[in-house]
Amino acid sequence: MSLKILYTAQATAVGGRNGHTETPDRLISADLSVPKERGGPGKPNTTTPEHLFAAGYAACFGSAIDYVAKVQKKQIGLVTVTAEVGIGSRDTGGFGLAVTLRPRIEGASAEDTKALIAEADKVCPYSQAIRNNVEVKLEVG
Repeated sequence: MSLKILYTAQATAVGGRNGHTETPDRLISADLSVPKERGGPGKPNTTTPEHLFAAGYAACFGSAIDYVAKVQKKQIGLVTVTAEVGIGSRDTGGFGLAVTLRPRIEGASAEDTKALIAEADKVCPYSQAIRNNVEVKLEVG
């Protein structure tokens, strides 16, 4: 597969899940902590890699819906996507993720909403990156 890179983002994490991550411009600068539910310290005012992934996936999927609507010449309103990213142990060892996406599209019929979401799932880079490796549920909201 050939890919023409249009933009590259960079971030550095120090200390893993109980450390700190930030981008070179420091627009993202977050302390990290393993939540108590996973046996970690659950420090206040910290986030997790799953939160960061959920935020990125929600934004990317929303843009994919907007893109598909423009290509199909459909007039829609504001797109809101809520993403939930869960982490757990795999039966085969190691850890895995599960994602639930709940997109809402203002001004679109139920039929158009379902069709736009299905097409967005095909073009979204996050969806493509994790397809056949991460369980993703699409819930029309």
